[in-house]
Amino acid sequence: MADTTPLLTRSDLRGGVPGPAELRAMLPRAEMNVDAVVEKVRPILDDVRDRGVDAVLEYGERFDGVRSESVRVPTTALHEALEGVDPQVRAALETSIERARAVHADQRRTDSTTQVVPGGTVTERWVPVSRVGLYAPGGLAVYPSSVVMNVVPAQAAGVEGLVVCSPPQREFGGRPHPLILAAAALLGVDEVWAVGGAQAVALLAYGGVDTEAADGVLLEPVDMVTGPGNVYVTAAKRTLRGRIGIDSEAGTTEIAILADATADPIHVAADLISQAEHDPAAASVLVTTSPELADAVDAELVTQVGTTKHDERIRTALSGPQSGTILVADLDAGVRVVDAYAAEHLEIQTAEASAVAARVRNAGAIFVGPHSPVSLGDYCAGSNHVLPTGGCARHSSGLSVQTFLRGIHVVDYSADALREVADRVVALAEAEDLPAHGQAVAARFGTRRSYPGTGA
Repeated sequence: MADTTPLLTRSDLRGGVPGPAELRAMLPRAEMNVDAVVEKVRPILDDVRDRGVDAVLEYGERFDGVRSESVRVPTTALHEALEGVDPQVRAALETSIERARAVHADQRRTDSTTQVVPGGTVTERWVPVSRVGLYAPGGLAVYPSSVVMNVVPAQAAGVEGLVVCSPPQREFGGRPHPLILAAAALLGVDEVWAVGGAQAVALLAYGGVDTEAADGVLLEPVDMVTGPGNVYVTAAKRTLRGRIGIDSEAGTTEIAILADATADPIHVAADLISQAEHDPAAASVLVTTSPELADAVDAELVTQVGTTKHDERIRTALSGPQSGTILVADLDAGVRVVDAYAAEHLEIQTAEASAVAARVRNAGAIFVGPHSPVSLGDYCAGSNHVLPTGGCARHSSGLSVQTFLRGIHVVDYSADALREVADRVVALAEAEDLPAHGQAVAARFGTRRSYPGTGA
């Protein structure tokens, strides 16, 4: 007899929703203790810093079960991988790239100049990062879509040097998965490194010489590393932040669905399953005003999970403490709950879904109505799927063109414009007990200030 026990744990908040802090503490959430891993990865980072590619190849053999011939993948291998891609998969990747480029092209900021006073301007210039490492995970799945989501905004920003890093695969002779190589080729990226994990972040940060490659290929360090990865990749990014810029500390994927009685339980269950498929620690959370919908979704989950390829992984994720159903009295309470949760992916499956979505403040991305599933955003919506997790959507955005741009203020004042404000600069400098700041202005007009006890 089939087991019909509900997979999702249910919480009932129909009696009232607590304040944001208490609510955040009680909501289901995947735990990712990066601090506990930092000390484990630090020796790896130091070893790669000291021994470079030799250390990286040894770690690939130890962690990935294969020793690559060289770190840098030959350009010919990228084009061979592209030629071998199934035509339907290639067409899908091309659609994903086309739509992502259309969306990200509109994100590019333009320089702006403000005339503060006659003769005094401040210009904000937007300058791309020079060289970026883009990480595409291996692990339980292959992610050519992550190559697209990282490369497209970087190219739109004008980044000149791009490196795609992905773990070596034993079944492919120590190179990344052919779909990773094919995606890079489609995007015009010719520098791909076969390295994964914390050692990939270290090599991107420190660079090295690929002594295994012909003529000893120089692997230049990067200025920034972006892209999702496991907790070891995240710990490496945290440890090396400062030497390199990073996009975020990505955790395990998560979906929240805010639904009322109008939602289709088949759709809701399918979408919860779609994200649980990523990882046993993935989070799937349903927030609903309808106990009847919650019951129907429970039944659908039991039915649908049994037909999936990765049913064990999905069951583990759905039944874990990071997943669950939360009953609320009305949509006002539901919005408060999903705002406190700040999901990576938030679906709105309610009546007047657009109006409800407009009230949400905290989410990595919002998917509106019955025909905008998260899976669409993962591949072909045009949006970016590299998004903040673990509640970080309360203060952070997903990957975009802005991730790869730096704003530089250019200050250009004439003598008259400086003279007009000189006394105010001096006054503030002396109020902060930094008189030399004021003197730097006064000196331009032949004024020398003296201060008691200086002998001047």
